[in-house]
Amino acid sequence: MTTTAHAHAQLNRAVVAFLDGRRLRGFIYDFSAVKDFFRLSPEGDPLNQRGTEIKVKELKAIFFVKDFAGNAESTEAESEATSRHGRSMEIVFADGEIIKGNTDAYNPRKLGFFLFPAKGKGNNLRIFVINQNVTKARFL
Repeated sequence: MTTTAHAHAQLNRAVVAFLDGRRLRGFIYDFSAVKDFFRLSPEGDPLNQRGTEIKVKELKAIFFVKDFAGNAESTEAESEATSRHGRSMEIVFADGEIIKGNTDAYNPRKLGFFLFPAKGKGNNLRIFVINQNVTKARFL
């Protein structure tokens, strides 16, 4: 039982935001910022390592979260970015969603980059933004 509890504590909880508006919640085992796919295990079966294959090009972002409950009424754009990690940025997606945060690894020629949310007290721990699906990116 210790192994199961330990393995469960090592999981990455994530909300995967698709370009078509869908959002899936689950656990990610094999995410890499340079791979074009990963596997998402269902929220109800976190130790199912087989999961569903997710293609990064079909996503706008991956939100790594503290918990799945979150706060649907909260938006990352509500507060100004802090200086916790690198430079402050604003990201705009085609559907109009805006997120603000900080990054020290923005490179538009790469698959994506991690953005650390402006709201340190929010549910998002970090967000992996897929570059090809960003409408506008600007430093603040």
